[in-house]
Amino acid sequence: MVDRQKMKVKVCLVGEGAVGKTCLIRRFIHDQFDDRYISTLGAKVSKKEVVVLNPRADGEISLDMTIWDIMGEKGFRELLKEAYFHGAQGILAVCDITRKETLMELNDWIAAVDRVTGNIPVQFLANKADLRDQAKITPGDVKALADTHKSPFLFTSAKTGDNVEAGFLRLAEMIAARAA
Repeated sequence: MVDRQKMKVKVCLVGEGAVGKTCLIRRFIHDQFDDRYISTLGAKVSKKEVVVLNPRADGEISLDMTIWDIMGEKGFRELLKEAYFHGAQGILAVCDITRKETLMELNDWIAAVDRVTGNIPVQFLANKADLRDQAKITPGDVKALADTHKSPFLFTSAKTGDNVEAGFLRLAEMIAARAA
């Protein structure tokens, strides 16, 4: 029988409006995608259990992830950052590869989280990889920003599902490694 430790963790998705945060969550939780854009009002919370290997012992760790999706408005970020970011143990920092400014804004999002939580694991997701022919962001651009935060990055597509689960699982592994 496998020894399985259990943890409850809070994860926040951050990034500008329309980068695909809600679509990434929908793909990860329900394996669904919807092309229609409906702006998130306030915050939406979803849950999913994931299992990763225990980095410091034999067995696995089951993480009950509470995934917070926030509207991508700067004013909202400043107004409710305490309530939204308090207790977060990891961040998925999401940009849209067709809009370079969404990558640059991630520094401000991460700084807002850091002011509330201190330094926590960050996984960068360069979303909408299915639109490579319209890309304004290169792998080098994403790597440079991720390196400044000593964090990994992936190119994802909520539309096709590419690397979506991998991004969430990589963040879960970083959280488990830090807690173990």
